[in-house]
Order: sequence, then C-alpha cells, then structure tokens
Amino acid sequence: MTNPPVLGSRLVPSLLVRDLEATLTFYGRLGFALTGVFPDEDAPIWAEVTRDGIALQFYTDPPKGTPTEPVLSGVLYLYPSDVRALADEFKEIVPFAWGPEVMEYGMREFAIQDPDGYYLAFTEPA
Repeated sequence: MTNPPVLGSRLVPSLLVRDLEATLTFYGRLGFALTGVFPDEDAPIWAEVTRDGIALQFYTDPPKGTPTEPVLSGVLYLYPSDVRALADEFKEIVPFAWGPEVMEYGMREFAIQDPDGYYLAFTEPA
C-alpha cells in the first residue's frame, strides 16, 4: 500500500478586485510587501503580496466562467503569533469588523475588511 500524495503545504488565495492600486495600497499599509506583478509594474492586472509567509494574490480580469464582481461568502482566517500585538499594530491603520474579543468558541480574534469586502480574521486560542 502506497501513501497518498501530499496535498501541499501552501494555500494562496487569488482574489478578484475592482481597483488593484487601492488593494495594494491597503495591504501595503498592513505591512505586506509586493512580491510579484503581471504583466508589468506600470499596468498590472495581477499582483502578489506577502507578509511573514502569508501570500495573497489579486487580479482584475476574471477568468472565463468565474464571477465578474469580487465575492467571497466566507472569511480568510490567519493565525498570527500574537493577536493582541497585531491588533495594536493595526488599530490606527484600519477599522475592525469585529474584536478583538474572545469568541464563544474559545478563540481570541479580530477581523478587518479590505476594499473589496474580503474579511480577514486573525485568531488564536484564548
């Protein structure tokens, strides 16, 4: 019996945005670095940002058969080393959608919403 293939060790959301420049400015304020653009820096239609091993990709031209407006019915959860310290870093930069607070399910978390309505929640065990 052979072992099944490893699914992978990295998941990178690739999200449709209305205004790539506004999105990159928002994430830049949160400490993300621009690590890739396509086709070039003067007129990108795709970009990647990273911070502390977390990567997010954004694009402006939706692939055939995908939604033509930004949409995500869920939340992207990130697990920083210290939720309280990150909340202190972000509190003057961006309004919180919720928290920081201890949730009824035992996690300390807060969330922000980016320019296209995507929620990012930062969480840790309380």
